[in-house]
Parts: sequence; C-alpha cells; structure tokens
Amino acid sequence: MRILVLLKQVPDTDEVKLDPENGTMIREGVGTVINPLDLHALESAIRIKESGEHELTVVSMGPPAAEEALREAIAMGADRAVLLTDRKFAGADTWATAKTLSGMIELEGPYDLILAGEKATDGEDRLGRKRRP
Repeated sequence: MRILVLLKQVPDTDEVKLDPENGTMIREGVGTVINPLDLHALESAIRIKESGEHELTVVSMGPPAAEEALREAIAMGADRAVLLTDRKFAGADTWATAKTLSGMIELEGPYDLILAGEKATDGEDRLGRKRRP
C-alpha cells in the first residue's frame, strides 16, 4: 500500500507571540515544528506502515526551511519526502495550496491512503477565526 502524509511546518506555539494590533502571529525569530495535527497523521501512517509492506511518503509545501520537518518525518519512519518550494508559493491561500498539493499527488500517485491533520495551528487568529492571507 502507498501512503501519503501532508505535513506543514508551523511556528512553535510555545514560542509564539501575538501582534496586539491585529491578533496575528509574529513569526520572526520563532522556532518551527511539524504542525501538531499533521504529526498525529504521520504517527498513524507510521503504525500502518509498520504493520506490513507499505511505502510512506511525506510532502510539504513551503520555504526551503521546511526541509527540516521532512527530515524529522524520515527519522520517524517515512520512506521518502517531497518538498514543493518556490518563491511563487509565498502567501498562498488554502485554494492555491490545495491545488499545488493535488497536482503533486496526481504526478506521484496513485496513493492508496492520504492522511493530513485537521488544520494548521498557524491558520487562525487569537479568537479562533481563520486568518486572511
């Protein structure tokens, strides 16, 4: 079985500070981690992979620094990683991100199982509203 997990590198919520003016995250100087909800998907995929002859691929769309999250996923048990990175992706909204990821899935697929977290922890303001790009 071919398994794909979508990962996003996000600011470490333990280090995040909010802009008091607009309630958005101040990202400069903040460490990054694998989005905690994507980490649950990755851990589930690893358990499935370990149960038989399965191939696990992880993919992320982001800046070159997102390679760190993919390397962590490989260390945890993923077989391979794909980083979609381009300056054109900066500030991509959810539609553009979904379109880009789906294009990668079409090229690399088919996959038997695709897992992802429910949402990204950096996608909402302090009141739980979705951020605008």
